Amino acid sequence: MSGTVEPRRDGRDALHRFLLEGLGIRGELVHLDATWRSVLARRSYPEPLRSVLGECLGATALLAATIKFDGTLTLQARGGKGPVSLLVVEATGARTLRGLARFGDLGEASVLPELIGDACLAITVDSGADANRYQGIVEVGETTLSGVIEQYFARSEQLPTKLWLACDGAAVAGLLLQKLPGDGAVVVDDAERAEAWERSIMLADTVTERELLDLDAHTLLRRLFVTEGCRVFQPERWGFACTCSRERVRTMLRSLGRGECESILEDEGAVDVTCEFCGARHAFDTVDVAGLFMAGAVAGPTCTM
Repeated sequence: MSGTVEPRRDGRDALHRFLLEGLGIRGELVHLDATWRSVLARRSYPEPLRSVLGECLGATALLAATIKFDGTLTLQARGGKGPVSLLVVEATGARTLRGLARFGDLGEASVLPELIGDACLAITVDSGADANRYQGIVEVGETTLSGVIEQYFARSEQLPTKLWLACDGAAVAGLLLQKLPGDGAVVVDDAERAEAWERSIMLADTVTERELLDLDAHTLLRRLFVTEGCRVFQPERWGFACTCSRERVRTMLRSLGRGECESILEDEGAVDVTCEFCGARHAFDTVDVAGLFMAGAVAGPTCTM
């Protein structure tokens, strides 16, 4: 199961980039169907946590598409005082996603700040080399995930950005608009660009959650931006995949140390590690554990499970 990409349905599980030509505005529209159902198949989530996790999945895909990277981009909240102790979604440069949440009794918690308490959202881009690792921290001062991501772009990227997210039990969808710095391709002056930006937001604000979830990309973008000169590019395919592997688990167990691993062996008879993202089971017996600590054993990348 680990490392396997789930099948993608034609026309869905895809991200469409688009450009409002001459206005200095770019956009992205993402639909995630089989990808989202693959996440839900691994664990059952109560409402409203299911909706928040789905929105995080869509937002992470939109974030990942705004930059070029070869490693992972992770959106994560943990350590807060709310009923959700961990909320994490990871995207890869290969356009795959995985995500999960750990939670207790949600009680009356219904919006993001109540679910994660005083935790902040961390957005981390990791190419696998420490020198190329970047992390941005955003306080959750808004009641919606869209507002938090918009705040991130305003502070770290200094690019005006707006998001619209929707989620149900079968699909996730997201729309992003971003005002780009002026360049030679922009054919309007600053005042006209400002007016075009506000007009584009007003047009996008007319979209309903059902339209965002149900309409195909070309139909939806024509409905919203037919008067704005919208140019739509070829879609990028996305899918569910887990980056766990036996070698990553080996590295994690080495970090625990020989004594801890041997203690688990004595109590349990084997060291069993199950990936929370995909459910893959990695079992290590006495011989396997001994091999972990042999001289010359090669360490792999850090396990992110």
